[in-house]
Amino acid sequence: QVQLVESGGGLVQPGGSLKLSCVASGFTLDYYPIAWFRQAPGKEREGVSCIASISSHTNYADSVKGRFTISRDNAKNTVYLQMNNLKPEDTAVYYCAADRTPSLICTSESTFYDYWGQGTQVTVSS
Repeated sequence: QVQLVESGGGLVQPGGSLKLSCVASGFTLDYYPIAWFRQAPGKEREGVSCIASISSHTNYADSVKGRFTISRDNAKNTVYLQMNNLKPEDTAVYYCAADRTPSLICTSESTFYDYWGQGTQVTVSS
């Protein structure tokens, strides 16, 4: 059974950091592009970052460039999202998703992703 499980969310003050994890089971995660999305209350889901499978290509939303870093640990079948200098506007439920088609590049278009986790809440507040 294919499953993605996110963890690492929580409450953090502005300027703080969190590291989200996305652990895959039922498939080998390094073969597939992986993306992080987020959805804040009353807002549409937004692509945050993605990492390709065949290459090291990554992509970031303009709002998180220079603050967030996506990475893989293939031995642990895990993708991470390191989030630094967090801002109140980063508050959202964060989801990881996997595209079952291996690719040299990745996209933050949600329709390309086949498997989704249940989400982890990130709250940035003083």
